[in-house]
Amino acid sequence: MAEVRRKTGKPLQVNPHKLSQPMGATLAFLGVDRCMPLMHGAQGCASFTKVMFTRHFCEPIALQTTAVTDVTAVLDGGDYSITESIKNIGDKVSPALIGVHTTGLTETKGDDLRGVASKIEAPLVYVNTPDYQGGLESGWTLTVQALIEQLTEPCERTDARKVVLVPHVSMQPIEVEKLREFIEAFGFEVVAVPDLSSSLDNHLGEKQASLSGGGVTVAELEGLADAGTVVTVGASVKPVGATLQKKNPAIRHRHFAHVSGLVGTDELVAWLLETSARDTPPAVVERWRKRLQDAMLDSHFSIGQTRFLLVAEPDHLAAMAASLREVGGKVALAIATVDSPVLGAIEADRVIVGDLEDAEQLCDDYDIIIGNFHTEALAHRVGKRAVMRGFPNYEEIGSALKNDVLYEGGAYFLFDIANAAERMREAEVHHARERIKQQGAAA
Repeated sequence: MAEVRRKTGKPLQVNPHKLSQPMGATLAFLGVDRCMPLMHGAQGCASFTKVMFTRHFCEPIALQTTAVTDVTAVLDGGDYSITESIKNIGDKVSPALIGVHTTGLTETKGDDLRGVASKIEAPLVYVNTPDYQGGLESGWTLTVQALIEQLTEPCERTDARKVVLVPHVSMQPIEVEKLREFIEAFGFEVVAVPDLSSSLDNHLGEKQASLSGGGVTVAELEGLADAGTVVTVGASVKPVGATLQKKNPAIRHRHFAHVSGLVGTDELVAWLLETSARDTPPAVVERWRKRLQDAMLDSHFSIGQTRFLLVAEPDHLAAMAASLREVGGKVALAIATVDSPVLGAIEADRVIVGDLEDAEQLCDDYDIIIGNFHTEALAHRVGKRAVMRGFPNYEEIGSALKNDVLYEGGAYFLFDIANAAERMREAEVHHARERIKQQGAAA
């Protein structure tokens, strides 16, 4: 295991790839059916978030703002801005839920969200998400906890066949769907919280952007406490298990660091077989495991001689690093957005909590970059090939349907990376031949 360097010695991030807590909160609320996220802060905060998710998903995004200015932040206690915004939302649409989350401006002012929420009759969940703390992962997790704490009704009975699935924020909509269907194939009923698989999955819906369309319903959120098991995927969402158990201590909690690659998926299958009392997994699961094994053989030589830079949220880093290491890939450098307990378990030469300036200074250590859109400019500057993963991805269409998890997604991921490695080597050979030609012409 690599030693994690949590401080780079810089007083600020020079070329950041980190995303904020309010963005994570917005994304979580978009996984609730007919929900309107309401960002309590300056108009620019909501505009930036709306543009980022619109470009990433290629879909209109439902998001409103209280449009607080520096003047109103000082003079207004927060009540008026929130109540007026909720009134305006109610005049235009009829949301099943309004998700109020804060930004740095209103948190610095110290607005009392709980006090305001107690005076509002509209269906409302509030969560404090200052953007000067945490990041995308923590904003997502705090919001999921708020949904459960404020909506889920306590219960004393459990349904052994019901599973609450809590994915980490970096899982794309299709990955949530694939994981939910994978667990259901063993005979369980699964409720994903939040569920982006039916709200931001690139389907053509009606009245898009007026409200979130698809996702977990408010009624389902209210009834979560009768589940037999809560499954959390990713270190960032592990605390959600304890939050749900407060509603019903009889609920069992099963945590997975990730469900990527052969070993990670095998761990999930072993638990599902034990819990469902099945002797063998479904035939389609066995078939995809064999396909992944073949994919590992096919991609081993390309990936095994390649050095990688990974740039992502901590849970996403852990998943990608594990998949690459299984086929002999060398993770030379992993750069996380924020600190996390999972970083210490990543098999890499070097793991740091840093920015893209750190990646540029260490550009001789790696061959291929795997990261979000912000790494593209870095790749051009240092002459490396980049593979897009994570939020945001403005470079490619169809990010919501990109699957890297379980046996099936693991095979796709390895093929994508191996093909990128082969194209990199072909380009190197081409450039070498061109240099030889130029040298011959000069002579």
